[in-house]
Amino acid sequence: MEIGIVGKPSSGKSTFFKAATLVDVEIAARPFTTIKPNIGASYVTADCPCKEIGKACSPKNSKCVDGVRLVPVKMIDVAGLVPGAHQGRGLGNQFLDDLRQASALIHIVDASGKTDADGNACENHDPCGDIAFLEEELNYWIEGILEKHWHNVKRRLVAEKVEDILADILSGLGMTKDRIHEAIRKVGGTVDEDSLGRLACQLREIGKPIIIAANKIDVAGAEENLKRMKEKFPDKIIIPVCSVGELALRSAEAAGAIKYVPGAGSFEVVGKLSGEQEKGLGFIREKVLERHGSTGVQQLVNKAVFNMLNYIVAYPVEDETHYSDKVGNVLPDAYLLKKGSTTKDLAAAIHTDLAKSFIFGMDARTKRRVGADKELENGAIIKIVSGK
Repeated sequence: MEIGIVGKPSSGKSTFFKAATLVDVEIAARPFTTIKPNIGASYVTADCPCKEIGKACSPKNSKCVDGVRLVPVKMIDVAGLVPGAHQGRGLGNQFLDDLRQASALIHIVDASGKTDADGNACENHDPCGDIAFLEEELNYWIEGILEKHWHNVKRRLVAEKVEDILADILSGLGMTKDRIHEAIRKVGGTVDEDSLGRLACQLREIGKPIIIAANKIDVAGAEENLKRMKEKFPDKIIIPVCSVGELALRSAEAAGAIKYVPGAGSFEVVGKLSGEQEKGLGFIREKVLERHGSTGVQQLVNKAVFNMLNYIVAYPVEDETHYSDKVGNVLPDAYLLKKGSTTKDLAAAIHTDLAKSFIFGMDARTKRRVGADKELENGAIIKIVSGK
């Protein structure tokens, strides 16, 4: 799974990426700061079962902070997008190619309205237009791919189903046969040259779902623009964000100055602060955390993974009595799985050989056997028994 960070130049997307991953990337107030894509690991947060079972956990593939499990997800920050990107304007072709494997997109929008469509400084730009143009560019991009291959599609339709043909063509975009079938159903059940635009729109909505980050919410004018965005796009998930605030909090926490869990609505000062640091953190507390409940960065990542992509977290163990692996590490690993995944799917995620020799699972909470087809609940703690 890969989450793409997208937006026009100077929207603050590189700051968002750095805040979410703490990867050292260049940040500057100029268009096209990001040339090559930045890749890093962010985290989704979930309640760790450690407090429920009354045991301190010892994570190996993730982290745990005060009972909050941080499970890694891959993120990619791509070059800024401007109108006409699908025709090669700006860094459009590179931008679109970098997004091929993204499962979902976080669209960073400058909610303050202080940058125009090309990322240049201005006053009173309408961020609603940024939401619309990004979707249009992605639609045109996918439509262009369909049009390029349409002659071949028509030739193959004599002997093959359209879903199978399009699955071959669009496999590089992460479009599965099931997703293509759903998109075709939504455009009326058939596909022809006249419906390629509508099909592209449906494929984008299903295969590249977008969540909106109303960034720079701490800047004057952003609150009013956030209200208008929500009124104009009532069906979209739009979250107020202060990425510079999140970056400041995570940096202060890493330096030992404060105690802060990503996504929390507060922080605790535990070290000595300079007057400037105290003033800056006070501003974040008053203008962002107290007003919006968080900086929004962690909420965006969580909603992208859990709400839009429908993932759950499962915890495999080898000793169901002590909730540990064979050397005593409690709740050592956390795996992200698609909602609806089964016990055997968890085994396959751990290792393909484990799935091949699967015998049964054991629910560590109830100490009861579960079959291969048992659908896992979020937070499940499971022992896999195999033939080895």
